[in-house]
Amino acid sequence: MLDFWGNRTKSCLCLILLFAVLLGFYSNVFSLIPRRQTEKSQSPEAHHVQGRRESLTLSEGDGHLDSCRIPEVPRLLYPKAQLLKPLRVDVLVMTPWFAPVVWDGTFDSALLDVQFRNTTIGLTVFAIKKYVVFLRLFLETAEKYFMVGHKVIYYVFTDRPADVPQIALQDGRQVVVLHVGNYRRWQDISMHRMEMISNFSRRRFLREVDYLVCLYVDMKFSDHVGVEILAPLFGTLHPGFYAADRQSFTYERRPLSRAYIPRDEGDFYYAGGFFGGSVPEVYRLTTACHQAMTADQAQGIEAVWHDESHLNRYLLSHKPSKVLSPEYLWDEQMLQRPPLLRKLRYVAVPMNHTEIRSR
Repeated sequence: MLDFWGNRTKSCLCLILLFAVLLGFYSNVFSLIPRRQTEKSQSPEAHHVQGRRESLTLSEGDGHLDSCRIPEVPRLLYPKAQLLKPLRVDVLVMTPWFAPVVWDGTFDSALLDVQFRNTTIGLTVFAIKKYVVFLRLFLETAEKYFMVGHKVIYYVFTDRPADVPQIALQDGRQVVVLHVGNYRRWQDISMHRMEMISNFSRRRFLREVDYLVCLYVDMKFSDHVGVEILAPLFGTLHPGFYAADRQSFTYERRPLSRAYIPRDEGDFYYAGGFFGGSVPEVYRLTTACHQAMTADQAQGIEAVWHDESHLNRYLLSHKPSKVLSPEYLWDEQMLQRPPLLRKLRYVAVPMNHTEIRSR
């Protein structure tokens, strides 16, 4: 009797296992049929990309579409890189997550210019209230040093469009004035910058440019700033904290704020005056920062360094794919230049902060 029930049980188990195997096999086969039919039904024209910017949507993966494409480089004459002879040994040239840190001597401009030859760069700058007085020097020095030889659109956010100066521009470059409102406090202007960049990224930047560079206006270019800075997402080391330990960083330390970073966390302290990346990544960054600041406001809290605090919080969680050295943001009036800074590329303009911010 036991043998009978034992054999019967084994037979049932075998049938159940066989049925499960067959069911899995046929489910996999049938799941492939629609895909194959869809693939066959699509003509070659259906796969043709009509244009990089037209096909770009905010729901796509990380980075710009071009970040997945390797451009063809024509024949060029340039020095061979020496594997056993690093170009810089006095500074950090790569982060722990393998993002390059950009210093003078770590890149070849000629090679990069060819790789980015079909790229259009957007530059956002805010000239609200009396900050419009900095625009002429900013634009004139940008035309001399910023992305020379490449297509550039300067997006000037201002409440005083009539005061935007007319300057001579290189071929393929233009100034677009975006009329926006002003705010009573300079802190509000600073914080709403993220909101406005986010809104205009969605409304027009996605269709018009490949990368966005977001800068402060009370600065001037003093040396080459080119495509070596471009990456899906980049930040710039703050000149006051590039050599400091993380406990010294002026992060937002109150846990109630969305910008909160504990004292045992942090990679670098990034400056709010120089960041950017591909348009989708800048859209994500500015949207997240704006939403975080809105949430803070609902809790009655304002981060210690406003949008810069939220920028640092975001870049801690979303590691930048390139980090710019303090060469790209410096204040000669406040800081003594160290020997490791071979170039000063973008520097602060002396001003009376109280007077400018109060108007």
